[in-house]
Amino acid sequence: MPTPAPSRDYTALTAPVTRAEVAEFRRRAKATNRFPTQTTAVVGIVVAVVFVVVFLVIAAVFVGVFGTLTRATGGGGPSFVPLTVGAVIAVAVVAVVIGSVRSGAERWEKLLRLSRFAEANGFTYSPRDANPDYPGAIFHRGSSRAALDHLMTPPPRSMDLGNYVYTTGSGKNRTTHRWGFMALNLGRALPHMVLDSRANNGLFGGTNLPAAFDRDQVLGLEGDFDRYFTLYCPRQYERDALYVFTPDLMALLIDNASAYDVEIVDDWMFVYSTGTFPMTDASTVQRLLRIADTVGAKALDRVARYSDDRADPRAPIGGGTDAAGGPAPAGVAPQGRRLRTRVPLTVLIVGAGIVAYWLFAVGFGR
Repeated sequence: MPTPAPSRDYTALTAPVTRAEVAEFRRRAKATNRFPTQTTAVVGIVVAVVFVVVFLVIAAVFVGVFGTLTRATGGGGPSFVPLTVGAVIAVAVVAVVIGSVRSGAERWEKLLRLSRFAEANGFTYSPRDANPDYPGAIFHRGSSRAALDHLMTPPPRSMDLGNYVYTTGSGKNRTTHRWGFMALNLGRALPHMVLDSRANNGLFGGTNLPAAFDRDQVLGLEGDFDRYFTLYCPRQYERDALYVFTPDLMALLIDNASAYDVEIVDDWMFVYSTGTFPMTDASTVQRLLRIADTVGAKALDRVARYSDDRADPRAPIGGGTDAAGGPAPAGVAPQGRRLRTRVPLTVLIVGAGIVAYWLFAVGFGR
């Protein structure tokens, strides 16, 4: 009999919060150094100060030049131009200061709500943790990697729900990539499988995931499932995929997770969203936890009895645990641990466009 979904209290995400409550929470948090990395307000103040100094310098230069020109041309008396510049500077400074203060207040309200929600429901909350050590497709890329505003549960059935950021490139080409993610520990290593949602694919139907996989690893499934997801699994592991993705699990995925990409790698299941989750939105958090309670629970039920007869029983991988909390049996053979990747179609199209433009420019130049 399946384990009933836990009852959760979402009051902390929906109930009104007063300024006095936020101020008291902030005071206590600073007194205990609970959130030592929260420097948003300080950064905002520094930005405001720099903004003020730069504008004052520009205004002084402008007014000086304007005054010199006025005297040189025989003009005199007050002018609306310096007054206008002064008014613009004052408004801009006030706007920056108000924005910084408001941003800091909103951040502390978020910390308060998520801290209360975590405490009420048995989660651990962290506003920022650098370099989460997960094997999924979005992790271990770029630099400045961090999980943000995430809720966690302890082993052996660990869950991690929140947001993830990393940066690529440098200088003008520096790009920050933002994802929403949920990580569910399955307790047993499985072949690498990816469900690429069709709902969030990009240009020309290309995957939004940072990794693209060889198309000869696509496995078609019965019913309407292929209308919602493209399933990738390693060659020779088609029967294993069918063992995991039973019709009832596929139905749960369509009903609850069709907007997201799903990846199973080692002993983890990941759910990805392009763009961050609004973690203080009760409906979003409820939907994601419902995925954990339905899709995650069904996946756990399927993998509990899975084994790869190709694997060396002396070489377990994934660090999983069985239902009793002991070491999991042998994992997956090397050929099933990772899907083969390819260059994304959009990259090829963009590259072809650059080459065509260069050839045209060279030919036109002649």
